[in-house]
Amino acid sequence: MAAIRIGKVSFWHVHAWDYTKEAQAHPDAEITAVWDELPERGREQAAKLGVPFFDTLDELLASDIDGVIVDAPTNMHRDVMVAAARAGKHIFTEKVLAPTLQEVNEILDEVKKHHVKLTVSLPRLNDGYTLAISEALGQGLLGSVTQVRVRLSHNGSLAGWLPEHFYDAEACGGGALIDLGCHPAYLTRLFLGEAPVQVTAQFGYITGKPVEDNAVLTLTTPSGALGIVEAGFVNAFSPFTIEVHGTEGTLLYGTPEPKLLLRTTKQGEELAKTWQELPLPERRPSAFSQWISHIQQGTEAEENIQAAVELTRLMEAAYRSIREKSIIQL
Repeated sequence: MAAIRIGKVSFWHVHAWDYTKEAQAHPDAEITAVWDELPERGREQAAKLGVPFFDTLDELLASDIDGVIVDAPTNMHRDVMVAAARAGKHIFTEKVLAPTLQEVNEILDEVKKHHVKLTVSLPRLNDGYTLAISEALGQGLLGSVTQVRVRLSHNGSLAGWLPEHFYDAEACGGGALIDLGCHPAYLTRLFLGEAPVQVTAQFGYITGKPVEDNAVLTLTTPSGALGIVEAGFVNAFSPFTIEVHGTEGTLLYGTPEPKLLLRTTKQGEELAKTWQELPLPERRPSAFSQWISHIQQGTEAEENIQAAVELTRLMEAAYRSIREKSIIQL
């Protein structure tokens, strides 16, 4: 089978080269073209790759590529992906799919209409701890879930390694929450097991940037369970942390070691007295590898896309909560 020819759409995002390298390493994929909204950057990266640079997106989409990897600014996602779908090109994109549900629905309508395969990079859905926690919840080991807390943070704003354009509110759609907080948001939504009906957010501006560098998002579900999403660019030693609490037990990950611990009443009185370390399964194939498989097999990334839609729903509500200084009803 011939390799899937991929056009790289922008090197704006910090993970743009990560996806480029993943495509280069995949036996069934190759980067064959580049377009960038900043021509100088695009020409430089195309030269590194030894592939043509196209001056316009339309020219790239008219070339003999099969799909695109989208790492353009978030506020360009809708226009770029609608154009790609209309050109019959499959789409792999960095999160978020788009900053608003209206834009997401416009993208999905074109994807469906033109029968192209879409996958969104939500990488932590595929990690071993996520799979193990989901299995434990499926077995009812925590009883009814009452609270989920997921935290992801780094020191990018303090150490100065986060690119300056990541503080552009218009291009990014926000700061720490929409960039880094996306990951704890989609995990929190997954582990809660039910759609939130209320959303509220609080932002901090430790370094005085135009966008938030410290964020907390809270979710309330119909059953009364609470979700707490935490993200920041201003924390030196904050481990990636998951807590899932229920009426019959608790799961902890990253407190601070990357181990998954369970304590539950569901396995007898003796085991209920101690924390058990649960084994972590191998992670699933990456979102990019899944995308390639969907193209080859004619399948759909249904769970991935549903998670991406829910993620945009939460992000849009969070920023509305900040603007309106209110609790948002979903």
